[in-house]
Amino acid sequence: MRITDTSDLWWKSAVVYCLDVETFLDSDGDGVGDLQGLASRIDYLSQLGVTCLWLMPFYPTPDRDDGYDVTDFYGVDPRLGNHGDFVEVIRTARDRGMRVIVDLVVNHTSDRHPWFRAAKRSKTSPYRDFYIWRSDAPPKGQKNPVFPGEADGIWTLDDTTGEWYMHSFYPHQPDLNIANPAVRDEIAKIVGFWLQLGVSGFRVDAVPFLLEVPEGADMANPHDMLRDIRSFLQRRSSEAVLLGEVNLPYEQQTAYFGAGNDGQELTMQFDFAGMQAFYLSLVRHDPAPLAAAISSRPSLPIEAQWANFLRNHDELTLDQLTDEERQEVFEALAPDEGQRVYGRGITRRLPPMLEGDPRRIRMAYSLLFTLPGTPVLFYGEEIGMGENADLDKRHAVRTPMQWSAERNGGFSSAAPSRLAAAPPGDGYAPVHVNVADQIEDKESLLHFIRDLTSRYRISPELGWGEFEVIEHDAPGVLVHSLRADVGRTIAVHNFTDVPAALTFTLDDEPDGATLVDLLEAERLPLDDRGGIEFTLPAYGYRWLRVSRPGDGRVT
Repeated sequence: MRITDTSDLWWKSAVVYCLDVETFLDSDGDGVGDLQGLASRIDYLSQLGVTCLWLMPFYPTPDRDDGYDVTDFYGVDPRLGNHGDFVEVIRTARDRGMRVIVDLVVNHTSDRHPWFRAAKRSKTSPYRDFYIWRSDAPPKGQKNPVFPGEADGIWTLDDTTGEWYMHSFYPHQPDLNIANPAVRDEIAKIVGFWLQLGVSGFRVDAVPFLLEVPEGADMANPHDMLRDIRSFLQRRSSEAVLLGEVNLPYEQQTAYFGAGNDGQELTMQFDFAGMQAFYLSLVRHDPAPLAAAISSRPSLPIEAQWANFLRNHDELTLDQLTDEERQEVFEALAPDEGQRVYGRGITRRLPPMLEGDPRRIRMAYSLLFTLPGTPVLFYGEEIGMGENADLDKRHAVRTPMQWSAERNGGFSSAAPSRLAAAPPGDGYAPVHVNVADQIEDKESLLHFIRDLTSRYRISPELGWGEFEVIEHDAPGVLVHSLRADVGRTIAVHNFTDVPAALTFTLDDEPDGATLVDLLEAERLPLDDRGGIEFTLPAYGYRWLRVSRPGDGRVT
């Protein structure tokens, strides 16, 4: 199937931007970001090149887990605004050519959710089976696999009924029972509700945990639920997507796309394996681990896609690396034990991990946008925000967006003590890193990311193309090709701190083909054997589009 025949698959060449409304922009001076503040910054996001806005949870919540403990799946946290404000964000984004997806957090609820409160009152409550219970005491010595040290096991005693309820995450987040048809129906209603308000899909939280079925439950294949959600989603909105959080090895992730089950489960999945291999390559100054990971990705149907990222809102998890590899990355990027969490992750943003080296930072983002798949940015990455090490664990990277050098980084006019979170106070403080300064500086990281998004958007082969590593003679350099029916781009990245002279050959290109550097506006002719030679600076990068005789694309 040709790309020109599948232009409705908008997410194959999207630029996704994740943000937390609570920490993006405060419009009313109460110290908490809100939907009105977000609406006023849609033009900024549009100019950045964002085409898909992913909103972290904005639902009513006790806020014991940064909004992932939901008390009303149909509501809007009153601190952030109301449904009218939400619709205004959707409308404004649509007007700028931007779609919006929202978090679907239905593995669990808050323990203050009306469903759970009703479930605790009596074993005969109609909401009792919305959750997972056991009457006998769980085995002693259990550990929580998600947050080691945060909870003793995954069962907590409810004193009212004398039974234990299951929680894969925190004790204040009881798991929903997807084996109950009423729960599955409720999830479909939640999906339908937000689709009706104009969203273009959902980022599905903790998918493997969502599909866990209680022992003895009458549910032959939990993946049927994903298929049902996808089918319902497509009936209500043919453009809508499901972007799943599935941190598993590639061979296990295929099941969540629907492999062996006629497909049609998750539309997209985050590439956790590739992300972790990237950091291993980064600290080794050797692209081999990353190249091996991307090359080992399972092939996907055209209706599925990988989502690439360097950082998200959680800890930088390294759980798919070996113990030795993980320690290697820890020592290089998080030498202080306080920068590590749960024995598997790092609580830092990318620029501080790379000691602020602009060459390495830019090389990393250039690589992100040239890996096969859809790039995902976490708010503040475009200006090189750092973390606040004084905040607890994951919260270190969830600081307010830094709009200016003014007090509170221009995020809020409230007293600093009232802010939803404190910004960094070190070399990454708003006075040093902010949007206003970088907008005026054409050499800033912000303008660099804008350039990447604009080049990415005119190069559909980056989102659609087939990945191939190109052999060459320069150690520490990754040369890879992305080829689709619309064309071909060669990406070159130097992982080392020394210049690299390299030579490679594209022997399958026709006579007269040239390479057009999309970042430097330079044409590089191929010799009569399809060969090319040039020198790449330390941590250098090039995007080289193949221009063939008669090529109609503007280069």
